[in-house]
Amino acid sequence: MDSLEPQLRDFILFCVERRGNNWPALYDEMAMVAGQHLFRGLGHSELKELGLSLAVDHLDETIQLVKRAVAQDQQV
Repeated sequence: MDSLEPQLRDFILFCVERRGNNWPALYDEMAMVAGQHLFRGLGHSELKELGLSLAVDHLDETIQLVKRAVAQDQQV
């Protein structure tokens, strides 16, 4: 399994810690955190540059990124 970009992984884990990993509550949390730049100043555009799109048509990819981040965290 490829490692995620560390900032992206940390953003996802920050949101999981705040809301849990139940969908769609986690998606709502990620969108809110990004919208308010609550994690290291990262917003939607910065996250997209790191490989995370919160657009509805990219939800399958977003879910896979969340699963990878959580799995990597559990390996540590």
